[in-house]
Amino acid sequence: MGLADDGGLLVPEFIPDVSAELDAWQGYSYSQLALEVMSRFIDDIPRPALQQIIDRSYGTFSVPAVTPIVPLGQDYVLELFHGPTLAFKDIALQFLGNVFEYILDERGHSVNILGATSGDTGSAAIAGVRGKSNINIYIMFPEGKTSPLQELQMTSILDDNVHNIGIHGSFDDCQALMKGIFSDLDFKTEHNLAAVNSVNWTRVLAQVVYYFSAWYQLGCPARFDVCVPTGNFGNIFAGYIAREMGLPIRHLILATNANDILCRFFNTGRYERREVNFTHSPAMDIQISSNFERYLFYKLGGDTEQVKEFMASFAATGSAELSEKTQPIDAVIKAGSASNAVTLATIEQVYRTEGYLLDPHTAVGLSVMQVFREDGVPLVLLATAHPAKFEDVIREALPEVHAVHPTLEALRELPTRKTILDLAEDSIKAFIVRGV
Repeated sequence: MGLADDGGLLVPEFIPDVSAELDAWQGYSYSQLALEVMSRFIDDIPRPALQQIIDRSYGTFSVPAVTPIVPLGQDYVLELFHGPTLAFKDIALQFLGNVFEYILDERGHSVNILGATSGDTGSAAIAGVRGKSNINIYIMFPEGKTSPLQELQMTSILDDNVHNIGIHGSFDDCQALMKGIFSDLDFKTEHNLAAVNSVNWTRVLAQVVYYFSAWYQLGCPARFDVCVPTGNFGNIFAGYIAREMGLPIRHLILATNANDILCRFFNTGRYERREVNFTHSPAMDIQISSNFERYLFYKLGGDTEQVKEFMASFAATGSAELSEKTQPIDAVIKAGSASNAVTLATIEQVYRTEGYLLDPHTAVGLSVMQVFREDGVPLVLLATAHPAKFEDVIREALPEVHAVHPTLEALRELPTRKTILDLAEDSIKAFIVRGV
């Protein structure tokens, strides 16, 4: 299940404290670590079966460490792009695809997955479920607003169970369509809808693991900071959960592009929607962040009525504010934003000085985290995608550099398939009915 039946988001009944077990997990492989972290939240899949699902999910990655950490100047980069589609979304969606398959086989059911993407979620979700029995997947994306290679990663998959839908609008429009359709409980039930976006709790849970992996790879420091480029708040919310579980994260540094609704909230307490800016970091071109609602639940002490009031105000007026503001809003989360010009300058500077090529989203993160760096505290930047996925941006920053990856180059001559539909729930519903 993605959205709950009342339209809200699901959270775990409690967050387990694993601080007493951290020493015992040293030396574990990524899959072993994933089993320990995930099993604290999973009681309906037997441990041996869960281990098999995890092993199968991360056996598709190109490096044994799955999420290796590499030094970059005085800081560190956690590379999250070694999966099948070269983006951090693979870490959650390879796992989620195998979980769906396991549960559907066990229950004899089928599902129609409906998702929205600003770039990487779509291709990673498709890679996670393509060709799987009892699963159809429908991915909506803003037509012309993803990078050409991101679109190719989706539309070149011609499996019968894969359906790509271009929508004239923004990612927020696609996400609103998805939420509207899931809110139609009769349609959701009749057509067995399921979600792969980060509204699905399993997505967040799988991402919690690599925060633990980063800490162990750093050598288990007493504390460390993590900078997270984010648009939908899922990636950084996973770090928030890891910290609540006992991982010694001191600060989570939230980095956004010109779509800075999250940055403004954490600096002012006001959550206010503005027009979507289309930038060099398209996966972050978001003005309504799904997982923010989960954070708000914990920020407000689990008071669901306050959460409802806040989200209702935002839905009605495009703005909502905490009634009791403190400065800072959250002592754990620091926030900043970066423009296109700063993003390009960061890509160029890091390549010239360090010989390391950043994708534009990771460059947003690096430019923001430099403001919050403190001596003596290890600082880790999450690298969310391989730079070759954004060849046009790389070429603008570094005209002499041609960012390539063989997986992506192989896509260029492949046939593609997509359907362009109106920005209307009825159009999407009718397409799903025909596809069934």
